[in-house]
Amino acid sequence: MPLIRGVARTAVVAGTATAVSNRVSRRQANRWAEQDQAQYDQQYQQQAPPPPAAAPEDDKFEKLKQLGELKASGVLTEAEFEAQKALILAGG
Repeated sequence: MPLIRGVARTAVVAGTATAVSNRVSRRQANRWAEQDQAQYDQQYQQQAPPPPAAAPEDDKFEKLKQLGELKASGVLTEAEFEAQKALILAGG
């Protein structure tokens, strides 16, 4: 009987040690994950937001305005102006 008692006691101690070890490991992993998340959040907040993209319609308007100025100054012929205008309006 003493042998069985010793084996049973060893099994209980080993089981308890395993449970405690697993619990400590989970706590550490959670703590590290929280720290990583906090660092990520801090870095994300420090980054400047990207500049707002120009609206496509505004960009087209500017291109057409420049194109008209080139035509008015004589740099572009009527045919070149119409070809470039068609490209801008088509989205290219």
